[in-house]
Amino acid sequence: MKNDMDRTITFSIREEERDRERKMLLRAVYDALSEKGYNPINQLVGYVLTEDPTYITNYKNARGMIRRIDRDELMAALLKEYLNL
Repeated sequence: MKNDMDRTITFSIREEERDRERKMLLRAVYDALSEKGYNPINQLVGYVLTEDPTYITNYKNARGMIRRIDRDELMAALLKEYLNL
């Protein structure tokens, strides 16, 4: 008989939590780009379209943060928000 410590426990992050984390990361990247004097919208669009990390500055670990966001999930979230779905 196995005890509870032998079982694999799985969990998933709820969609609301993922949305909140994406927004927090995206805002931090936006702010870092702004502080460095870049046009953050243009830089983010370039990154989303190409997945080329050089569009995002390393300042304040912005490049590392943007890589934590799944591009497909980001695009879906942006479209849902834009279309008010």
